[in-house]
Amino acid sequence: MRLSARRLNRATLARQLLLRREARPVADAVRRVVALQAQEPASPYVALWNRLADFQPADLDAAFARTAVVKATLMRITLHAVHADDYTTFHEAMLRNLRASRLNDRRFTSTGLSIADADALLPHLVAFATEPRTKRDIEAMLAEHLGAPPERGVWWALRTFAPLLHAPTGKPWSFGREPTFVAAPAAPPRPTPAEALRGLIRRYLEGFGPASAEDVAQFAMQRRTVVREAMQAMADELVVHEGPDGKPLHDLPDAPLPDEDTPAPPRLLGMWDSILLAYADRGRVLPDEYRQTVLRRNGDVLPTVLVDGHVRGVWRPVDDGIEVLPFHRLPDDAWEALTAEARGLLTLFADRDPQAYARYGHWWSKLPAAGTRVIGR
Repeated sequence: MRLSARRLNRATLARQLLLRREARPVADAVRRVVALQAQEPASPYVALWNRLADFQPADLDAAFARTAVVKATLMRITLHAVHADDYTTFHEAMLRNLRASRLNDRRFTSTGLSIADADALLPHLVAFATEPRTKRDIEAMLAEHLGAPPERGVWWALRTFAPLLHAPTGKPWSFGREPTFVAAPAAPPRPTPAEALRGLIRRYLEGFGPASAEDVAQFAMQRRTVVREAMQAMADELVVHEGPDGKPLHDLPDAPLPDEDTPAPPRLLGMWDSILLAYADRGRVLPDEYRQTVLRRNGDVLPTVLVDGHVRGVWRPVDDGIEVLPFHRLPDDAWEALTAEARGLLTLFADRDPQAYARYGHWWSKLPAAGTRVIGR
């Protein structure tokens, strides 16, 4: 079928649990939405608060503590929270790119170690990290094996592609600024790279489809030709729709495609929410005219306001509420709904960290000041 831009938008919102909050266990919700960006420790909590009915932050704490949900460097070489059952597939699918991003970088090549040297260190690192270890612990272990303190680029490279998880370190958001690492549980049989990529594509389409090969390549930071070849190999298990521009969009049979008139309630999305980063064509949620405002040049992605399923502004917590900068005039009913959302979000922050995202406040001095409104109190 031919899909309109609005129907694509509603498909994304449905699969990302953003058309209505659902009553699901935390780990099940993470699996449903595939992956939550986790560079900022608060963001997985804000993401699930937006998606789950009666979300309790302690449930995500517990899921991290029992490794039902894990945090690791994966897609786009950034930190993600994913269901434990997905970790091995995602890591194997990403491994080649994770390795290349570090082992071919001057910060590693200037250390004097070869790729073979790095690979020889991996078994020792994994064995050492069977219990949580700090950076200082790991660098001391590496020094024993190398006979001298390692150059900074050695651990910088290894931590990106080794099968390591971030170990929880406590409140307010399970993970602090100084990460602690633990080896990922062994999960044989490990899929081949080709099997893993096909598995990642299936999971991506479950959470973000319908989508093009270019969209999948953006999400996973894979070469487009590699993704196209993998999708061709999966042709018997996929359906193909026609996008608004006439280009093919791949999907899983019977995946939800809500009507384009399905209501989409306002939401206050956290920093780096995945729906803003999961597509080559981000216009299905983020209008092009707002892209440079929301996606900063250094890679920061500001907290955003969704109205009718699209980004219509940005927000930040302040002392007396949630400050919203709308990109254009919002109707009164949208402000009423956003005010109710802000009250819930302030409760989440009050119990955890009222200054969440405060270190990104400098961006507001670079945005237009006119039209801001503080809501939620």
